[in-house]
Amino acid sequence: MTIRLYNTLTRSKGAFRPIDADNVRLYVCGPTVYDYIHIGNGRAFVIFDVLYRLLRHVYGEEHVRYVRNITDVDDRINARAAERGISIRELTEETNAVFQADVAGLGCLPPDAQPRATEHIEAMIAIIARLVASGHAYAADGHVLFDVPSMPDYGRLSRRPLDEMLAGARVEVAPYKRSEMDFVLWKPSKPGEPSWESPWGPGRPGWHIECSAMSWNHLGEIFDIHGGGIDLVFPHHENEIAQTRCAFGHEAMANYWMHNGFLQVEHEKMSKSLGNFVTVNELLNTQEFGGRKWRGDTLRLALLKTHYRQPMDFTVKALEEAEATLHDWAKFYTQSQEVLEPSAAFMEALCDDLNTTEAIAELHRLHAEGDAAAMKASLGLLGLGERKVYVFDVAPGRFSVRGEGVETPILLPDEQSAKSTIEERLAARAARKWAESDRLRNELVAKGFAVMDNKDGTTTWEITR
Repeated sequence: MTIRLYNTLTRSKGAFRPIDADNVRLYVCGPTVYDYIHIGNGRAFVIFDVLYRLLRHVYGEEHVRYVRNITDVDDRINARAAERGISIRELTEETNAVFQADVAGLGCLPPDAQPRATEHIEAMIAIIARLVASGHAYAADGHVLFDVPSMPDYGRLSRRPLDEMLAGARVEVAPYKRSEMDFVLWKPSKPGEPSWESPWGPGRPGWHIECSAMSWNHLGEIFDIHGGGIDLVFPHHENEIAQTRCAFGHEAMANYWMHNGFLQVEHEKMSKSLGNFVTVNELLNTQEFGGRKWRGDTLRLALLKTHYRQPMDFTVKALEEAEATLHDWAKFYTQSQEVLEPSAAFMEALCDDLNTTEAIAELHRLHAEGDAAAMKASLGLLGLGERKVYVFDVAPGRFSVRGEGVETPILLPDEQSAKSTIEERLAARAARKWAESDRLRNELVAKGFAVMDNKDGTTTWEITR
């Protein structure tokens, strides 16, 4: 089975050919742990989790190595720790713990390694020393900078004109720079900031050098796939390529570069100034977005419905549609105890540059044709399909559970208050008090119930586990 991937470096889609099929290597830029990840970050981690699952399916779990780093030394970390009056280590440990819970909530498998930048300072210093020795970097005024003009094909990944690269890099004007485009590999630490000894004096690494060091330590000088958000193409990934290639003398750092598109919220660019900056933690644990908490699999399906390279609009409506779809699917596939291989059409779609849009269309077809076993296996490759649905037939004073393999009695979430609210809503509907019925419906949704009013006048309540 051949996987085809779009390569940002070549601007083309072609067959994926790993360096070593027994050791397929994937690196994805992880979080800078100064704040919680937003849903745009979450999209990247879900996309590359699907790629990881696909690679494991095709090449075997033991033949794929996935590395996702943790950036725990950064100007924003220093500023946030000072703002909160806590130590840098305390901030990064706390934020990383939330990050791990958030990506697990989105259904992401843990990577094979999650290296931290602060644990790879020696490797960073070793790469910088190589660059200085080869003439690709120079020391000046306590800093070490990469000499961009020393690399004739710098800019191959982003393919931007010089003036755009200068603007995009937010270049710092400094008298010790030989060229405007030169970027920092090592810099002096200010009082109170983390500091390490180096041949160029005490200091700390620049942003880009850390990923070159961590990918080298965990995957080698050249590896298969490097992934991240489209916003990282320049300057971060461009500079990673420059450092690594010039340090080790290869024509490539990674053979395939994959980037997911931007995400906006309710038709607008996500920003704190617009008040639409949505974190994964908030979506999973509060009722701030759409007036309710959202399950991780609902968020995941909503993120996968748009092809990963396309921009997407993240909306309450999209989440509601994803939730309804997952309910319908779960009531269907839980009937099957058999687990087969994913369908051929599903695999063809997923192997075609992670075409999750077509893969989801195939899931709808499997649902319509009644192929529960193939559907369940296909859902597993998307990190979905673990939802169980319990269906309750409800009348005043009577709660019974139906469904194959479901035991009764079953503990309901917020059982007593849920029963009370259900009965209030039944009474409101009988009295044709529709506004009150809708209010109580929303209250039940917040408690974990999906409310379905049937055409025959009965009402069905579902909870998921």
